[in-house]
Amino acid sequence: MKRRLALAVATAAALTTVLSGCGALDTAMDCVKTADAIATSVQNLQQAVSNASNDVTQIEESLNQISTELGNLKNTTDNADLSKAVDDLTKGVDSVRTAVKNGDTTPDITPITDAAGEVAKVCTPG
Repeated sequence: MKRRLALAVATAAALTTVLSGCGALDTAMDCVKTADAIATSVQNLQQAVSNASNDVTQIEESLNQISTELGNLKNTTDNADLSKAVDDLTKGVDSVRTAVKNGDTTPDITPITDAAGEVAKVCTPG
């Protein structure tokens, strides 16, 4: 009887460890996917800024895409480094959004590209 109980407890502990490991793996995969989506959105933003003389609304659309991905990422992490990178990226997006609203058709997007690079670093496995 004691042996069965010990086996049941050991099995439950092992299962809990495996399941929590899967949770961490799922979170890491979500981070990688979101970092990739942010990188794509940042590339779209760079292109939009390059073409701003043709259509300024592309900048706003790209900023909205980045904001959506940031919201998704912020809701799935408890990593302090990632939270800081997300906050920095959010500040960069807000800064560019304000510049565009004030008529700047070629805003400085360096804070966004730098912060996106930090998100990518934090989300890169290994």
